[in-house]
Amino acid sequence: MIITSLLDTDLYKFTMMQVVLHHFPAASVEYRFRCRTPDIDLVPYIGEIRDEVRKLCQLRFTADELEYLRGMRFIKGDFIDFLALFHLNEKLVSITPSAKGNGEIDIEINGPWLHTILFEIPLLAIVNEVYFRHTQQQPDYSEGRERLAEKIGLLGGRPEFAECNIADYGTRRRFSKRWHEEVIATLKSGLGAQLAGTSNVFYAMKHGLTPLGTMAHEYLQACQALGPRLRDSQIFGFEVWAREYRGDLGIALSDVYGMQAFLRDFDMYFCKLFDGARHDSGDPFDWGERLLNHYEANRCDPRTKVLVFSDALDIPKVIQLYERFRGRCKLAFGVGTNLTNDLGYRPLQIVIKMVRCNGQPVAKLSDSPGKNMCDDPAYLAYLRQVFGIATPAQTAS
Repeated sequence: MIITSLLDTDLYKFTMMQVVLHHFPAASVEYRFRCRTPDIDLVPYIGEIRDEVRKLCQLRFTADELEYLRGMRFIKGDFIDFLALFHLNEKLVSITPSAKGNGEIDIEINGPWLHTILFEIPLLAIVNEVYFRHTQQQPDYSEGRERLAEKIGLLGGRPEFAECNIADYGTRRRFSKRWHEEVIATLKSGLGAQLAGTSNVFYAMKHGLTPLGTMAHEYLQACQALGPRLRDSQIFGFEVWAREYRGDLGIALSDVYGMQAFLRDFDMYFCKLFDGARHDSGDPFDWGERLLNHYEANRCDPRTKVLVFSDALDIPKVIQLYERFRGRCKLAFGVGTNLTNDLGYRPLQIVIKMVRCNGQPVAKLSDSPGKNMCDDPAYLAYLRQVFGIATPAQTAS
């Protein structure tokens, strides 16, 4: 059994889920799976993936897990009461071969947002582990340990980087649950205070680490259907978040509509209200410079704000970003696949993204076009028009 606890997921799933319970309890959504890695045949593993999902849906939160969540100052009592009754329903998930007949699989999740939001992370972890269980039956853990030791040496062995901290963000694309836990334990031992925490709530609880996370793309995407009007959906999402958390969890996600649209909406009010922002697509150096300039233009001292970098990071890039921005702002780095799936094999680039909310298409228009995901080209064009976002062809010209 791959997933043995409903806490084996990222913290932002719970923080978003609480917002859903309190503000959008009747919302219905649709998620779809995509494997961005070419020439991967997942069809032979469909039966095993379904079996693991069935086992996942038999799990319940334990009393100890609920008490751990209750100890977080931003988690409210009625949400804990709801989680005490919660379980995932396998009838809301469909896993079939793609009609393309090329080895791809279709995974669709349909149902109430409140009852589907916790599927994404464990399902991706299941797909990863099942795939590597069959394709790498004798994993080269010694290679993985050597690579991990090298990363720890790069970061932890040099006094000039003593203030450069990283966090584990690697649940969804980990090689396996076993390897993920070994990575976390090794980082904790090797980096000490330089390991800021982990996005994984189960391992945070088990290893005494800080659980990290605020919002993900699906939250702001859903606001396209739930807000008063599309143009104000990003503003609406930030305002609802602030009403829910009253100053906690103040890291805004910047790339659902791209950086230009984010900065237009992230005015002086939000600059002062939120603690910082998270980068997840596009050039991180350009993003950081633009955000720092934006803070200054809005009469905020950038040195009081947090810039969180989390897009496809490895340790050399973390160091480069740290050297560019240290002393100019507060810094945080979330490293995912490069920590939890670096044993010498090609990792899978797999995602599960929301594509509809309340029957309406929703989309992400990031600064990395390969990360865009929408099943309705007409809606995508309309979204670009509403937010004044050029198409890639227009940008190139």
